[in-house]
Amino acid sequence: MFRFALKNILFYKGHSVTTFALTFISTMLFIVYVSMMDGSHDSMLKNSLKIYGGGIEIYHKDYRDIGGNEYLIQDVSSINKQLESIDGIELFSSRYETYGLLSFKDFSSASMVVGIESEKETELSQLKTALVDGEYLRGDSSNSLYIGSGVAKRLKVKVGDEVSFIGGASDNSFAADIFKVCGIFKTGSFEFDSSAVFISRSYFDELMLSHNKASYISVKVKDLDDVESVNSEILKVIDTKELESLTWKTLMKTMVEAMEVDSIFGYISLALFLIVIFFVIMIYGFINVSTRLKEFGVLRCIGLSGGRVFSLLIYEIFILSSLAVIFATPIAGFICYYYSINPIVIEGMAELYKDYGIISDEMPFKFDIFTILWNIAVVYILNIISVIYPYFYINSFKPIEASRHV
Repeated sequence: MFRFALKNILFYKGHSVTTFALTFISTMLFIVYVSMMDGSHDSMLKNSLKIYGGGIEIYHKDYRDIGGNEYLIQDVSSINKQLESIDGIELFSSRYETYGLLSFKDFSSASMVVGIESEKETELSQLKTALVDGEYLRGDSSNSLYIGSGVAKRLKVKVGDEVSFIGGASDNSFAADIFKVCGIFKTGSFEFDSSAVFISRSYFDELMLSHNKASYISVKVKDLDDVESVNSEILKVIDTKELESLTWKTLMKTMVEAMEVDSIFGYISLALFLIVIFFVIMIYGFINVSTRLKEFGVLRCIGLSGGRVFSLLIYEIFILSSLAVIFATPIAGFICYYYSINPIVIEGMAELYKDYGIISDEMPFKFDIFTILWNIAVVYILNIISVIYPYFYINSFKPIEASRHV
């Protein structure tokens, strides 16, 4: 039946070329589109984590819901010792966050002021690489202030200017100081750059009375795919009555939900295209079968069973699908691989979609063998299903009736 199917493919060239072309296009589009969509989501997530996160954060249980100094982590050093024993953790750092009023001349801005371990932050986040003017914080930076570009613009300050700060210390007492701007950063995240400023913890702890305290501990995992298993290990060693350890899936829930919704609409759009391709292939198959009804009738008359006729149709579509996939997959795979290494750059995209978490003009693809394989499988399944109706149409005729069909 395989040879017979091959002869039919060569004989009915018009139908064969059309089926091949449609399958080739749908395979190419499916693989490239899914790769682009998955790559964009991965890039959005990784860029957001790189700005100011590591994948896991440890909080006092009521800190995120209620906030306030009563819900700070009180014994950071003991937790640090426990985290050192977990293999999946690459790095961790404690942060002390507070909100205060920054002022310069006639301008003021309410900002998130954060005490950080500056050396660890160079590996944990993109704060240092986001520097656009001045210099990054050092461990001995004393009262130096590392300020977001949006905050600097509102205050109209530049490197070297002195900014006054008023806020509340960790014991709810009054805290005030004069900071000197050492550097200005711009991560590309509009909200973050417009609200955050940073100070070395060694100095900030003295001002805020926050020694061995933290708003939370940020943990960077070696492999982001292992974040759930690493988080499970963290929960085993910390006091879960007082503390909670949350992964990026919870911390960035809004973004995760937005990506899921975007994926759903993306797959719906692609499914509509594939359905159109499916019906076009089926219609061409039906037309081809209709013109060959007498041929199938003769075959049935000489003893070819209905099952063998069905296998003949399956062989024909399988050969054409295989040829299209063999040609399309390497091309689509190369496109996905190339643009996963060399992302497409769309100037102004980050500025246009900054409210949706887009912080880069790059649009990378995701090259994943498993994804390519299931995309191919979907194309095969749709093509094979497309011969079912033509087969039942053939079967609706008796062999003698079909052999006399004109």
